[in-house]
Amino acid sequence: MQQATNPQPLTFDLLSLETARNPHPMYHALRTQQPILWSPQLHGWVLTRHADISQVLKDPRLVAGPMTGQFERLPEDIRKQLTPLRDAVNMWMGHTTNEGHLRFQALLKRYFTPRTVENFRPRIQALTDTLLDAAAARGSSFDMVKDLAIPLPSNVIAEMLGVPLADEYLLQRWSRDLGGIFTNFNPEQLFQSQKSVLEMMDYMREVLSQYRRGASGENILEVFLRAQDEGLVTEEEILANCVLLLFAGHETTARLISRGLALLFDHPEQLAMLRQQPSLIPQAVEEMLRYGDVAGMTTRLTVAPVELGGQTMQPYQMVYVMLAAANRDPSLFPDPDRFDITRKPGKHVAFGYGSFYCLGAALARLEAQVFFETLLRRFPNVRPAKGASPVWEQQGPLNMHLVTLPVEL
Repeated sequence: MQQATNPQPLTFDLLSLETARNPHPMYHALRTQQPILWSPQLHGWVLTRHADISQVLKDPRLVAGPMTGQFERLPEDIRKQLTPLRDAVNMWMGHTTNEGHLRFQALLKRYFTPRTVENFRPRIQALTDTLLDAAAARGSSFDMVKDLAIPLPSNVIAEMLGVPLADEYLLQRWSRDLGGIFTNFNPEQLFQSQKSVLEMMDYMREVLSQYRRGASGENILEVFLRAQDEGLVTEEEILANCVLLLFAGHETTARLISRGLALLFDHPEQLAMLRQQPSLIPQAVEEMLRYGDVAGMTTRLTVAPVELGGQTMQPYQMVYVMLAAANRDPSLFPDPDRFDITRKPGKHVAFGYGSFYCLGAALARLEAQVFFETLLRRFPNVRPAKGASPVWEQQGPLNMHLVTLPVEL
């Protein structure tokens, strides 16, 4: 079957700042008219319908990994210099083969059990209180992103990996550099990403060796070391996936917390309701995940022909899976452009779907729930800082990053 042509030419600029700031009018139009769109701008397919996205996320003919199709478009000399980065990323869970992904998922399920996650609640509570104490001590406005949203999940995942909290600032710096792998694939950014990935792996190599020498602690490293003794993983795979966990283990939660509070500020009637009814916090967190574009999109690469909705995706074509569009599909979410914390949790795909469903979803939910419960209980008058505005910046196509959110307690 030949690749089908679109009935109408592309009329949206998928790379513009204006579209990134509010992509949902475009998503609604595409979902209705061209739900499976070939984009010359992105050199790939763009999916916007919940049903198609759910199907693609569980189809083994589409594999994850930003270092696949996009990497091949770089000049040959750049690709050679970035080989260490590609080798590391291709060992990441979710970015390797389906078999490799399932192998690592099975390993980490040994740790990310409901009991283990729930047992972390007191520690999450203590970290939240400590960060809020420090913010309150400043006596004026502070940055929600830098001072609370990033440090909380960073500290949690660091403890889970047996990393000293004194080095948490290093992990944050390295993690920021990894963003270039997932955004616009700029060579300069990728070289910085490579530098930080290799530094992180060297750092974790020393942490790992300490545990081999007898350091104690029930954490993810212990799970990995037992798996290595069983011949299930190599040391390089362990180190590469520690880098992934340090990055992914805080990135989504930080976005959830900061964007969630920004949404409450933008919808004061919802904030007032949450103050009065803190029992709504779990539902509010789900609505933040659905509405707030916490996970805007993910990518896949076809490894075989895939027919979907009358279109045929050829092997080795990029597929842009617009999770944010799926989460506002009116076929599943009535009045999808309304932020409503009383909405019953639906089948949003903010944490993925199928075998690629995020293992840390329960942890992210717990961290966000503890954070918002504690914030509103201790500081019910939390508000945007006077004379200051949130700062957003574009990070790649259709992706806006909340850089700062000035807040007063």
